[in-house]
Amino acid sequence: MKDIVFSGVQPTKNLHIGNYIGALKQWVDIQKQHHSYFCIVDDHAITVPQDPALLRERILNVAAVYLASGIDPKRSVLYIQSEVPQHTELAWLLMTVAKMGEMERMTQFKDKSRKGGTTSASVGLFAYPVLMAADILLYDTSLVPVGEDQLQHVELTRVLARRFNERFGETFVIPQPLIQKIGARIMSLQKPEAKMSKSDEAETASVFLTDDNDTIRKKIMRAVTDSSAGISYDPEKKPAVSNLMTIYHHMTGDTMKEIEKKFEGKGYGDFKKDLAEQVIAHMGPLRDRINGYLADKTELNKILNAGRDKALEVAEAKMKIVREKMGLGRGA
Repeated sequence: MKDIVFSGVQPTKNLHIGNYIGALKQWVDIQKQHHSYFCIVDDHAITVPQDPALLRERILNVAAVYLASGIDPKRSVLYIQSEVPQHTELAWLLMTVAKMGEMERMTQFKDKSRKGGTTSASVGLFAYPVLMAADILLYDTSLVPVGEDQLQHVELTRVLARRFNERFGETFVIPQPLIQKIGARIMSLQKPEAKMSKSDEAETASVFLTDDNDTIRKKIMRAVTDSSAGISYDPEKKPAVSNLMTIYHHMTGDTMKEIEKKFEGKGYGDFKKDLAEQVIAHMGPLRDRINGYLADKTELNKILNAGRDKALEVAEAKMKIVREKMGLGRGA
């Protein structure tokens, strides 16, 4: 039996090249070896305020990005999280075995609630790692492709799965994180010490998947570099250029050594100029495919409906087992 993979992206703001390299590009290869569930996690998105009409538009945009990136609905199950209510049902049940101390240690809650303070953050934002655990456990997932910043959430999932199994009998598979070696975390073009973010207020910090060619060139050419000269890969001493080299690697397939050799004796300007053209060559066709899927909403919805039906069948079969184990309802 093939390992089962689950992952998802929130439909908040535009997706950027970091999402593509760190997740989508990796998923395309993963689906060839594993049975995969790729979800648009809109229930996660509403842990912070959203404009309802804009959220619906972004849900379809993310679906188009998934397909344009190479997610194949014949190989993978592509669906919208909120259309499979078993996700939120299982999250509630897992909350009854999760502990407050575990939730309070989640660093992402601290990061995301820093602006308004923890007292004004929603309960959903506090508890969303349990919903993430439900997303994973619902499909007997064994591998979870995540960035390094999500490792803590996968570990919580493992803890909750083991605790549930000990209390109610063997029910859930204990998942393992799957992290790619290079590019799991693409950094901001303006602040290489911070992860590239959809919500970054700096306009030139992220290359979005829908950016036109001129915009891509401007953003790459304005990317910050390090104080020391030379194109060499050293994330600790040269974080800015190492980040740009990581992007170059994923656009071309060239190794770090090959990139260093190619730009030996050349300056940052030459490197960034070539990088911009490589990004355009790789991302331009992707942008065109995204627009093509968005131009045919009927086909897009057909794919999402088929994915929803597949996910619903598997999710409900699992929930019947969970409810029975916990003594819920009237039984069979």
